[in-house]
Amino acid sequence: MDLDAVRTFVSVADAGRFREAALALDVTQQAVSKRVAALEKDLGARLFTRTARGARLTVDGQVFLPHARELLAAEERAAASVRPGRRALRIDVIGRRLAPADLVRDFHRAHPEVALDVVTLFDADAAISAVRSGTIDASFRALTERRLPDGVESARVHDEPVQLLTGPAHALAAARTITPARLAGHRIWMPGNDAGTEWAAFYDDLGAEFGITIEVTGPDFGAEPLLDTIADSPHLATFVGEQTRMVWPAGHDLRRIPIHDPTPVYPHSLIWRTDNPHPALALLRTHLGSPRFDSDTWTPKWAR
Repeated sequence: MDLDAVRTFVSVADAGRFREAALALDVTQQAVSKRVAALEKDLGARLFTRTARGARLTVDGQVFLPHARELLAAEERAAASVRPGRRALRIDVIGRRLAPADLVRDFHRAHPEVALDVVTLFDADAAISAVRSGTIDASFRALTERRLPDGVESARVHDEPVQLLTGPAHALAAARTITPARLAGHRIWMPGNDAGTEWAAFYDDLGAEFGITIEVTGPDFGAEPLLDTIADSPHLATFVGEQTRMVWPAGHDLRRIPIHDPTPVYPHSLIWRTDNPHPALALLRTHLGSPRFDSDTWTPKWAR
């Protein structure tokens, strides 16, 4: 149904005259007549009777009028739902236990008036494609040497220190801090370090830089089985981000050991479409700012 014709019908019904409706709609009286005639033809019903005093609604016109108003109200609601700032800002955080989720929670605490829709997309290519297509407004990623599509930009917004996670029987469990070089020869187990992902690229480069062997053997059953294995092993350890949220039973007695001299940092970037008009996106970018670059940190060359 032609909503312009419906809007014209409602305007004529309210004004009582075709001429006044034309003035209100800023169109010619002839255009008003044509729209009403087309609507009547579409409905198969006569909506107005013309009299010397103007246009009077027929019985069918009176029945149709409240539905016509409802159609126009629905049109307005539909348009309002996607106007910049009216719909929720949709952000991909990769995983709800990871640092990007913390960054978005901090943003929400600072700006509780901003509606958010938080999603988790595993694959970086899918996330970039979703940003480009407008399915999401922004995504947090560690950008490797892949080239972003035209119209998509990125900014490095957060450097997250990497920590060593061990069980109580591990040889390094008592260390207060540790250097990357000291990890050479120790077994670092990361079954979720899937080839082709940005985190695999990061840890592969970290291992190559400091002579660290990272094992990815065995299926990835998730965080809890990984923690169970680390807790019971005197040989296996793993890497976690400083802000990665992990909960384990008290009996596991796991140790999170900071790594220094240098500190490996995972480089989180925000990606977005340059023509995205959502005002909350600009607000998020301002809130995130840029990381402070410390000379005593390490990150792969592709992130520098």
